Amino acid sequence: MEEHLAEKSEKKVEYIELIYDLIFVYLVGRNNALLHTLSGGFFTASTYFTYILSSLVILQVWYFSTLFINRYGTSGVSDHVFLFINMYLLFYMADGMRADWFGYYMRYNAAWGLILINLAVQYFLRLHRSSGMTPWEDRHIRYHARLLLVQAGVVLVSIPLYSLLRFPLSWLSLIVGFAAAAFTARIETLMPVNFEHLTERVMLYVVFTFGEMIVSIAEYFEGGFSFGAVYLSLMVFLIVGGLFLSYGFLYNRLIDRQRTTSGMGYMLIHIGLILSLSNLVVALEFMPNEAVAETAKNVFLVVSFLCYYLFMFLLGYYVKEGCRAGGRFLTVLLGISAVFAGLMALCYKNGRISIAVSVLFVYAVFGLIVLRYRRVAKSKKQALL
Repeated sequence: MEEHLAEKSEKKVEYIELIYDLIFVYLVGRNNALLHTLSGGFFTASTYFTYILSSLVILQVWYFSTLFINRYGTSGVSDHVFLFINMYLLFYMADGMRADWFGYYMRYNAAWGLILINLAVQYFLRLHRSSGMTPWEDRHIRYHARLLLVQAGVVLVSIPLYSLLRFPLSWLSLIVGFAAAAFTARIETLMPVNFEHLTERVMLYVVFTFGEMIVSIAEYFEGGFSFGAVYLSLMVFLIVGGLFLSYGFLYNRLIDRQRTTSGMGYMLIHIGLILSLSNLVVALEFMPNEAVAETAKNVFLVVSFLCYYLFMFLLGYYVKEGCRAGGRFLTVLLGISAVFAGLMALCYKNGRISIAVSVLFVYAVFGLIVLRYRRVAKSKKQALL
């Protein structure tokens, strides 16, 4: 076990992983486009449900790939081949991400099923090539390989069933995957991830999502030059910068990247955080769009902000010793959030005021995080004297 952990301590993010992640930048953009299909001034509940399902499929595929690379990746020829196969198949999945998703059901799910089979084959190859494997590692690999095949079976079988029933069942594969992960908690503790590598991979995914946000706000800089245009573009730029600063400060200064963990909780929290961030991308695109209902887009923006910070502060479980937020910090944070929601409710019809309130909220939270960190750092320094 000690040798196994020592081997993973030197693992670094490889260039092939970065290339693989680039396809997910495209997937995020395609998926966010689903919410631009409006009906009555806003997207429908069914459209948002499709969006959430597509988001979870993307994140689960990335999650499974990342965990395999983290534990067993060698950057060898086989790793490259399997990743490029998945990249190719992900393009077909992306093409199926449409408002009329059901019209592309076979293409989307055939690609999804083959991706899961591809991952399962990687586990079986690892099992075949390994020697001197510990009993729990053998069990871990077999379990995940079989789980991936079961999920692939559900997805592929749903294709002919859809032709008969006209009802999609492939989403059951997501439930199988997440439920099975919950039942592997005990064995996962015996197979800790290289947390430094995992946090870096997840951080890069978050950065790619911010990249999509930067592309989306480009429309604020288009058109003629006027005070209103400059004001809105500056405000939205400050919002994106403040959101990034908060996450970046958390990642660089607070997360304990040397801890021993299965990484499951860290990944699940990030699923919520990335979904919230993707919602914020769309919410910021909605703000200057007069075709979107005023009340709906403001509520969507506020909820997206609050969910983003909720998941970000849930990551407090993984911060360094002594850096966890106390009751006073959380009380102030809840107070700031309540004031933000209240002000947004009052001035939702005035876009210039509401975007200014959003900027103040983002930087108030960032300032709160920095002040908390400085107090902790000061206390630790004094304790050493």
